[in-house]
Amino acid sequence: MHKFVIEGGRPLSGTVRPSGNKNEALPALCACLLTDETVTLKRMPRIGDVLTMLEILAGIGVRVEWTDFDTVMLDAAKVHSYRPAYDLCAKVRASIMLLGPLLARFGQVELAPPGGDVIGARRIDTHWEGTEALGGVLQLDRVITGRMAKITGTEIYMDEPSVTATENLIMLATKGHGVTTLNNAASEPHVVGLCRMLNAMGAKISGIGTNQLKITGVTTLGGTEHTIGADFMEVGSLLCLGAISKGEITIEDVDVEDMRYPLKVLHRLGISPTVRDNSLIIDGRRPLVMRKDIGDRIPSIYSGPWPAYPTDLMSVAIVAATQASGTVIFFEKMFEGRMFFTDNLMRMGANIVLCDPHRIVVTGTSQLFGSNMSSPDVRAGMALVMAALTAMGKSEINNIYQIERGYLHMDKKLEALGAAIKRMAV
Repeated sequence: MHKFVIEGGRPLSGTVRPSGNKNEALPALCACLLTDETVTLKRMPRIGDVLTMLEILAGIGVRVEWTDFDTVMLDAAKVHSYRPAYDLCAKVRASIMLLGPLLARFGQVELAPPGGDVIGARRIDTHWEGTEALGGVLQLDRVITGRMAKITGTEIYMDEPSVTATENLIMLATKGHGVTTLNNAASEPHVVGLCRMLNAMGAKISGIGTNQLKITGVTTLGGTEHTIGADFMEVGSLLCLGAISKGEITIEDVDVEDMRYPLKVLHRLGISPTVRDNSLIIDGRRPLVMRKDIGDRIPSIYSGPWPAYPTDLMSVAIVAATQASGTVIFFEKMFEGRMFFTDNLMRMGANIVLCDPHRIVVTGTSQLFGSNMSSPDVRAGMALVMAALTAMGKSEINNIYQIERGYLHMDKKLEALGAAIKRMAV
């Protein structure tokens, strides 16, 4: 077990490069099960969830080889089991995305219910209904068991634009008979990345980037080389940090188009970076002033499926709001546990009112003070790191396993920007 010890109040300046997108990397790893040829994935972040997924895949016979620090080669030709390790699957939410590829490969699956962050109810009904629509039969007891004699293309109306369900059904339908149409599909950048990777393997997916995907099934898929896109959650986190850091941070090698809507929302908090080619430059020496709505009304920021503001960027935006002049309402529409980390910010001195599990009111500017905390989930953990960096005095953050599940070497990246942060054994 490790913790972060942070001395706050230091200006942060310099250049930082975000890692590959965790939410694209994980389904890309699962997709290797759809072919017997070699799949090479570049810009693969060596974070906790990725390493767990690689251990799961190796356990069922996938040959895994790191050929560079962020490049991994996978060969699933000798996969021998449709029963991945229960204890490992129970550790990571993304294990649910093995459902489609294993059913496509073996016609059956036994899978532990997915683990992951405790931020509220995370239903798997959409996975269930879509898989059954394609011809599968699923049961849930201690494990998820499924069988599928034939994958039959059909029209599917998803009851929610779930990212992982969309990815699961895409991978399953790719090996199906006939055409599958996914309506109300997720369209996040990581879904787009997976679709492009599958098409490079020989899949026939159209409508990429929209909420209606058409997948024409193919008999076989081949190998490919694919580069994971920049993690726009890390980019958004670094933007919010840069805005309150009293220095100037350049975030390079960014997919700027993926940031257009998050940037529009963050502009309400006064966060307005300069865009230069594939870089974002944020000057934290400028005071943050919240923009009121027309009629001098208090503005609100709410989460939703893409292209709305991502739920995973709510926590860091809340910390930024504590350092902006004005009042703002945050409405987390997706997860009823997302806001509960804010009690840590209140203890640090933030002026926050928790209205209910989904809504808070933040009034800035607040002087934050160092505190001892524990990271409740990956995104809230990054937000607490941000708060500690801007606070006066020393903070300790425990349970940083949660943070390192989603952010690669964040302590080293922050140290390079001038932060006083140490990773220490507990």
